[in-house]
Formats: sequence, structure tokens, C-alpha cells
Amino acid sequence: MFNKIQSISSGYVKCHKAVALHPHRSHLRIAFSLLRKGMADSKPGMRKPVFIKVDQLRPGTSGHTLTVKVVSSKMVLQKGRPDGSQARQMRIAECLVGDETGVVIFTARNEQVDLMKPDTTIILRNAKIDMFKGSMRLAVDKWGRVEVTDAADFTVKEDSNLSLPLVELACVVRLYPMILVVSSG
Repeated sequence: MFNKIQSISSGYVKCHKAVALHPHRSHLRIAFSLLRKGMADSKPGMRKPVFIKVDQLRPGTSGHTLTVKVVSSKMVLQKGRPDGSQARQMRIAECLVGDETGVVIFTARNEQVDLMKPDTTIILRNAKIDMFKGSMRLAVDKWGRVEVTDAADFTVKEDSNLSLPLVELACVVRLYPMILVVSSG
């Protein structure tokens, strides 16, 4: 009955083709659903997060998990109705966060702004690095998470700011053709 299914990897495709060719055969539909359920059960579990330090952040990277302390927080944009309805309100704050290796500016949005109080320890999950006017900014979008945790026992190294504008030096070299005159005489 199920001789068309030979293995999970190749059987999925073969069974799918058989169901498409013979939709009236219920045993093929049953085999297809069992195979699909078996493949869904074989998915690997969630992997453990790997915590990194601020000095390991690089431009254009994402998927970072790190524990930081909030050094300062400054509201840069607040739009919405004055009555305070949360439906159309948008808030953005620039927060200086860091650990024992350095600091970086974190762009907090909407609900994240309420969590970013000075001296609070925060875990940022699935954070990414955006570039804004030549400087690195840490951000957590809808796929990430910002959560308050117990106070960390490290001292923030504020003299190593990764968000200072990066200046790329371009070396321009002009080569002028040299005329060499050799005279014999």
C-alpha cells in the first residue's frame, strides 16, 4: 500500500506527486499526511542562545543576544494623539547601553522605551546592528525581544563607544606619467 514512500526526504516529493496524479486514492492522501506529520515531528528543537559582548558587534550583523545595562535614555521622537491613546502613538528613544567591554546606542521603539530606565539590566534577544549616519545602532525589531532581568554585577566601560561615527579613510593616489629622457653623448 505504501510502497511509493521509500524515505522521509525523497518520499515526501514522491508521495506529493502521487496525490496530485491520483487525488481519488485515499490511501495516498493518508500516507501523505502521515509523512508530513513525521517530518514536522523531526524538526530540531530551539537552540540555546549564545550571549556575546558589546565589543563583538559588527555593522550589518543580526541575531545577537546580549546582556547590557542602560546608562542613559533620551526620547528623540514622540508622535501621537495628546489624549495618550496607544493605538496611534509612536515613540523612539536613543539609549546608551553597555557591558564591561564597551557601550553602543540602542534605538528603543514604542513599548521598549518604558523598559529603558538608567541602571536597569536588560537582555536583548535577536538584536541587529543598523548603520545610521555612519554610526552603529543596536535595535530589536518585532522578531526580537527586550526583557528586564536581575541586576548584573559588571561595571559598564563607557570610554569605548562603538556608536561613534566610523570614518572611512580613502587613500587617493594619482599617478602622473613620468617622462624619462636618456641622452647618450
